[in-house]
Amino acid sequence: MKLMIFVLNNIDKLDPFIHRLKEAGIKGATILNSTGMGRRLIENDDLGYDLIGSLRALLDNPRAESRLILMALEDAQVAVVADIIDELAGDLSKPNSGICFTLPIDFIKGYKK
Repeated sequence: MKLMIFVLNNIDKLDPFIHRLKEAGIKGATILNSTGMGRRLIENDDLGYDLIGSLRALLDNPRAESRLILMALEDAQVAVVADIIDELAGDLSKPNSGICFTLPIDFIKGYKK
C-alpha cells in the first residue's frame, strides 16, 4: 500500500477530481486546506527577512490557498490516480501547478477495501 499526497493548487479542480476518484473506485481521501511557504512569507513580510523581496520576484503570484489530499491506495491504484491528476491538474512540472508523491504504508488500521 501507498500513501499518496497530492497538493492541488487549482482548487476549482477539487470537485471534478473527487468525482473522478469515485468513478475510478477510489473510496476515500482526506482533504485539508493548505497554504504554501511562499505565500506565507509574502503575507508576513513584516518578519524582516531580506529574502521576501527576492521571493516576490521569483514566485509567479502564488495562490492564496491549495488543497492537500491524502489517499491510502492499493499499489495498483497509484497509476490510476496519477492519470486522473494528469488529466485534471495538468503538467505538475510547471510552476505553481502542484505536487504529488507517494510514501510506503507499513501499517494501517481502519482501512476498508
